Amino acid sequence: MTATIIDGKALGTKVREEVAASVAELGHVGLATVLVGDDPASHIYIDLKQKAAQQAGMEARDLKLPSHTSEEALLATIAELNADDAVDGLLVQLPLPDHIDENRVIEAIAPAKDVDGIHPINAGRLYLGRPSLVPGTPLGIMRMLDEYEIPLEGARAVVVGRSAIVGKPMAHLLLQRNATVTICHSRTQDLERHTLDADVLVAAVGRTHLISADMVKAGATVIDVGMNRDEDSRKVLGDVDPSAMDEAAYMTPVPGGVGPMTIAMVLQNAVTAARLRRPEAVASPKN
Repeated sequence: MTATIIDGKALGTKVREEVAASVAELGHVGLATVLVGDDPASHIYIDLKQKAAQQAGMEARDLKLPSHTSEEALLATIAELNADDAVDGLLVQLPLPDHIDENRVIEAIAPAKDVDGIHPINAGRLYLGRPSLVPGTPLGIMRMLDEYEIPLEGARAVVVGRSAIVGKPMAHLLLQRNATVTICHSRTQDLERHTLDADVLVAAVGRTHLISADMVKAGATVIDVGMNRDEDSRKVLGDVDPSAMDEAAYMTPVPGGVGPMTIAMVLQNAVTAARLRRPEAVASPKN
């Protein structure tokens, strides 16, 4: 058995086309991104998001601040964007320089504009089963599972990783779809015992090929969130060994799986934020 590949690139293109149609319908969606410092990976991520937003017809505002920007100056910039009615969505690229308190910055973003879905209010709404803006990666994974008609009701789902932006929201979204969810992490003993029970396995720990083929249940759906750069080959490798394709029924590739969906769902969140901020859109949401 060889797994069916879950094509995140193709689905991401489809979502971005849907976003572009929504932007045209709304007439205006504004997305502002803020980057502090010179981290090369962060620059790549921001440039990709900016390009995608422009292609979708959004007003994309790109603020790049020097690494010596003070915390107070960054908070003042966020306050200005919060108050700007032309900005529907606001994203501050993480990580921030060491002298800036990331939690304070995240909490300064207006929850209604938080397209990363990481403000405590948005996290709390997800916890309570009343999600509004949800982190793009788990949101994209749910869209992939639905697109490929993966059954979740009553399924055993195992999430390996407990980050605030992937693992925890992923578990809540699966739970809200009536899956039986187990969260594993770096301190979990006998990880294989849990992963072999998984009908749906989401690996999001950032450790190259942590999940081997013999840790995957035959016929499972495997979602690999890992994006690990090999120091020798410079290739991007996942958290799941590619040989797991011989055990799984469905599996995401790395690259070309979860990554394109994350950017697409950030754009979808900007549309959702625009609709939620406008009374006439709330009356007939199209998410």
